[in-house]
Amino acid sequence: MNGTGEFPHSFWRESLALPQFPALNEDIETEVAVIGAGIAGLSTALLLAEAGKQVVVLEADRIGSGTTGYTTAKISSQHGMVYDRLIRTIGEEHARLYYEANEEALDFIRRRVKDEEIDCDFERQDAYLYVESSKATMKELQKEKNAYERLGINGGDATAEVQGRLPYPIEGALVIRNQAQFHPVKFLVHLAKRVESLGGRIYEQARADRIGPGPRPRIHLTNGRSVRAGQVVVATHYPFNDLKGMYFSKLEVHRSYIVAGEVGGNFPNGMFISADQPSRSLRHATLPGGEQVGLFGGENHLTGHETKTAKRYGALFDFASRHFGVGGLTHFWSSQDMITLDHVPYIGRMGKDPDVFVATGFAKWGMTNGVAAGLLLRDVLLGRKNRFEALFDPARSKMKVEDAKQFIKTNADTAIELVKGKLRTADKEKSELRPDEGGLVHHDGKRAGGYRDQSGVLHVVDTTCTHMGCSLNWNDGERSWDCPCHGSRFSYDGEVLEGPATKPLERLE
Repeated sequence: MNGTGEFPHSFWRESLALPQFPALNEDIETEVAVIGAGIAGLSTALLLAEAGKQVVVLEADRIGSGTTGYTTAKISSQHGMVYDRLIRTIGEEHARLYYEANEEALDFIRRRVKDEEIDCDFERQDAYLYVESSKATMKELQKEKNAYERLGINGGDATAEVQGRLPYPIEGALVIRNQAQFHPVKFLVHLAKRVESLGGRIYEQARADRIGPGPRPRIHLTNGRSVRAGQVVVATHYPFNDLKGMYFSKLEVHRSYIVAGEVGGNFPNGMFISADQPSRSLRHATLPGGEQVGLFGGENHLTGHETKTAKRYGALFDFASRHFGVGGLTHFWSSQDMITLDHVPYIGRMGKDPDVFVATGFAKWGMTNGVAAGLLLRDVLLGRKNRFEALFDPARSKMKVEDAKQFIKTNADTAIELVKGKLRTADKEKSELRPDEGGLVHHDGKRAGGYRDQSGVLHVVDTTCTHMGCSLNWNDGERSWDCPCHGSRFSYDGEVLEGPATKPLERLE
């Protein structure tokens, strides 16, 4: 964490050697182009390749470098306090379909792991949702229990189970049975190799910049190359072409944090998430040497709205230390999540263009929602009927009152941040920055973003987001420049870390 000289590093990405795929150095054509090599993109690519389609996958960085490589990797239909809310906002039938879509995705992963003997540390686990002490939250938990019963969810009350497992008192708990956890990057590597074995092509360092009009739209990359495709799937987490369909106005971007530390084999069986605030997410994993580690997640906030993010890691470490005896961290990292207006992903045709499709808005539950996206998009692109199509349709109409409220809130927050950013002044002079310190500084009479690295070299960038011009905020835990408007993130020297931005920041020094 900041102050220790360490940068965040994901357990999933560091625990195996990732295969490398070539860059794209020529213009090519294909039947289907999938943009993004996370679980949604590679699931879609594999299913289409198995159906006989010619597939190209374009990844801006390396496979697993996005949210899939920085998740808690719970494969679960237990998505927190969600089902009562869904019944109220989208109706009981669609709420049940949401549960069934996620269960089908879980079953897809389970069957693939077994049938193809995928080494990805897959473990069956029950998933628990618990409340520590809040009376108000206990009322919500009772409503969620009633929703489980109405929807036929495989689970129910589990208060006694959780009281006997967690090392601190809880008031109530629910469970969904027969869920799972795994190593997401090992699973991704298998999907990628399988895509290649079926004739698919995967390109890394191939950042898409824009998509031209159809028919057979052309994808233009930032390196000047292009891919012409009969159909295009945008599975980049946050759609980089978000102006199509006004997605920038319909997605809220959240950031959450995870720390991992050895727990000596005493971690309780199961996957846990609290409904209290601040929330806590718990699961275990195994180091390459066989030692068991606990993964402790939480500390959620809107991306770019918090500058002192190192304290978020500190709060999680304090929790892990007090309750589970964790003496030191093996890894720590953060993750970004997109939440739609009604908390149901957008999966399907992206806008009026009949040949461009999207998968986004997985609301922190991308392992199942991402695979559900692949299963749905396969059918949509092949012209097959799919019972989940209307549920996830990005163009779904009849915005509910709650959706309208969220739409107003999301865009009001963006407008406020846009104005606040323009009024923000520099914190200090460049010369005052110490090693491993960043922030707004004076540069040639103007405000700029500065970071002095651990060797003393100063990096200065223009802190105007290249997406839509919002002013960026310094993130001290990640050493990045984060956009509070739409969630784009840039490294301290200006390179794009997360979209929707596609172009780097201007380097000033």
